[in-house]
Amino acid sequence: MVLLVGQYSTGKTTFIRYLLEQDFPGMRIGPEPTTDGFIAVMYGESEGVVPGNALVVDPKRPFRKLNAFGNAFLNRFICSQVPNQVLQSISIIDTPGILSGEKQRISRGYDFSEVLRWFGERVDRIILLFDAHKLDISDEFSEAIKAFRGQDDKIRVVLNKADQVDTQQLMRVYGALMWSLGKVINTPEVARVFLGSFWAKPLQNTDNRRLFEAEAQDLFRDIQALPRNAALRKLNDLIKRARLAKVHAYIISYLKKEMPLFGKEKKKEELITHLPEIYQLLQQEHHISPGDFPNVSKMQEQLVHYNFSKFPSLKIKLIEAVDKMLSNKISHLMNMIREEEGKQPSQMVTGGAFDGSEDGPFGHGYGEGISAGADAEDWIVSRDKHRYDEIFYTLMPINGKVTGVNAKKEMMNSRLPNTVLGKIWKLADCDRDGMLDDEEFALAQYLIKVKLEGYELPSELPPHLVPPSHRKNPTADILYNHQDD
Repeated sequence: MVLLVGQYSTGKTTFIRYLLEQDFPGMRIGPEPTTDGFIAVMYGESEGVVPGNALVVDPKRPFRKLNAFGNAFLNRFICSQVPNQVLQSISIIDTPGILSGEKQRISRGYDFSEVLRWFGERVDRIILLFDAHKLDISDEFSEAIKAFRGQDDKIRVVLNKADQVDTQQLMRVYGALMWSLGKVINTPEVARVFLGSFWAKPLQNTDNRRLFEAEAQDLFRDIQALPRNAALRKLNDLIKRARLAKVHAYIISYLKKEMPLFGKEKKKEELITHLPEIYQLLQQEHHISPGDFPNVSKMQEQLVHYNFSKFPSLKIKLIEAVDKMLSNKISHLMNMIREEEGKQPSQMVTGGAFDGSEDGPFGHGYGEGISAGADAEDWIVSRDKHRYDEIFYTLMPINGKVTGVNAKKEMMNSRLPNTVLGKIWKLADCDRDGMLDDEEFALAQYLIKVKLEGYELPSELPPHLVPPSHRKNPTADILYNHQDD
């Protein structure tokens, strides 16, 4: 599952439509706050809408626990079923645009941040969408982001509508966004921000087209990998849950142990007030990381409603069972998951916008770098071979070939690292004789040019770059010689 969160009119619903390449039931798009509830966009044999109250009692859907948020929420929660290939691999949760002021907290009739926290704990990816023209992170949006605390590894940030500003403005917008995020997302790592314009309309500013294409490709790869990593994520959540349960048991048992026979209410207030000190005490006593403890203020709010005397005592055997499970059984499950992944074909999200992102002449990077000349009738290296030949014949070839020593001197002029030049030599020396003929030398020079332009080198030489005299197809030689004439 993928959760989309953002302020109103940042393009959340449009982003879903862009991925699916079709409308879905319940979709509303406009400059005003349009999506007024949570929409779970999921696969179905036919288009339709399932209301929230019916959805939470469906045992086949993972939403049964949402029943706790009551009718105010369930009346604003629907499942939009669409027969779309993308949705066979992932489900997408569209959320209401986050409003400013008291409307966010009071008018909704349910705890919006708590609902976001519930989804954040269960989804595979959280995408925060920002509009290039509306970068301010309101207090309400800040609270919503804080609801995802502890789920930092799932968060991705998308700066949408980036084509509506020029390059200079985009740099300023990007800097302002990073500065704002630094105040909200309290992590030492820099959040990954994807820039782009995620809708199927022409770009308003094409200066950064290549950048937007590269960023969209990175985002697509990130989403496409989700089904493959779903089992590992569930295992990761299980480990996280087990550690939290263990810490929770230590806290509850400590509070019970401290309760006296008389003056229980006064002692209860005292324990709640000094909960941060209790956390530190338990950290030192049981060697627990501070990050494993629940939020102090949230815990204090919850503890007010409970009778500490009725809390259960600590059962050491259960703690030992959890430790044994974490140290032994989890590693066994990891091995089982890897074995199953090895046997099954790679699961990737397909359909919709994902089908047009890789293949064909409009795929990212097509006809550039190492793939340049893939569709050409001639050997692309031959276009500059006359220049490479001039260098080749200055290196004193013996029987039409230059030695590795002489070729090395020329290749070193590129100032590329030896590891890169070694790879280029391996790719260019097609007959593996430790020497280069004129075509192999021209190929080596071409690969150096490709690398200097910033493109990556392949692990194996693509068929279209194999020198004509080294190809198995004799017609290639005829075509090559005919073009030289």
